[in-house]
Amino acid sequence: MRVICDAPGQTCNRLWTYVASVAQCIAEHRRMVIIFHDWTIEDFPNLLHARFIWFPLWHKWYLERGNGWNNYKGLTWKVTHNERWDKVFRFFGFTKGWQTRTDTRYLRQTMPQLQSIFRPKDDIMQRATAMVARLRQTGSLVVGVHIRRGDYATWNDGRFFYSLDDYHLFMLRVQQCYAPRPVAFFISSNEDFPADRFEGCHCLRFAEEPSAAVLDLYTLSLCDRIIGPFSSYSRWASFIGQVPLCFLETKEQQFTEDSFSPIVDYFHFENGKTIEDW
Repeated sequence: MRVICDAPGQTCNRLWTYVASVAQCIAEHRRMVIIFHDWTIEDFPNLLHARFIWFPLWHKWYLERGNGWNNYKGLTWKVTHNERWDKVFRFFGFTKGWQTRTDTRYLRQTMPQLQSIFRPKDDIMQRATAMVARLRQTGSLVVGVHIRRGDYATWNDGRFFYSLDDYHLFMLRVQQCYAPRPVAFFISSNEDFPADRFEGCHCLRFAEEPSAAVLDLYTLSLCDRIIGPFSSYSRWASFIGQVPLCFLETKEQQFTEDSFSPIVDYFHFENGKTIEDW
């Protein structure tokens, strides 16, 4: 049995933390325990209720009562940032899932099962599918644009922080790359701006939807191409949807069809390109 004992960052970091162990347990018919689940876990019913995975701290009656969720988040932070608990976990042979990102042994052969286990609940997929269908009414190619700003202003000295005008130029260049095919864009961002601010590009985005992060994530996974800065978010969408992705590395970046390739594991594209561990 494998026991995952860490809780690194937000939802997509958590998904990358789980996936290698889930793949191994599928292939080897083993069981696993995820001690500290992400707060979006109920959006993934197939994962939450998988026969071979146990979430010992998932107790809906407590989490949704009073201050339950905040208490759980506080407990998660204290235990996963504590040297004494680290020693306890090591003593029992527990695994830090973030360190399994290089374990690629079973990802390819278990991909159909992984896509099923990590499929979000039906209402999220229905909204995502409907959004992409709307975009296909205008574009024969749907490109997901992951706009990540906020903390990227300082992360890595702002190397991958782009203005909205920069994203607009990226989108215009993608259109040029695929001309004369009509391109439609799905915008994924936690910022509040209208989708029509990108003149000359047909764009749609969700507004005021529940589970916005997961909804955007799986809408990206249904697109034909994805662009965005280095992130575990767009990387997961590419991996789970087998969608060609192009990371935005410089403001002057140009695009060809060879710029895009699906993610096959956390550190590699299908075309063999390696991704640095930022």
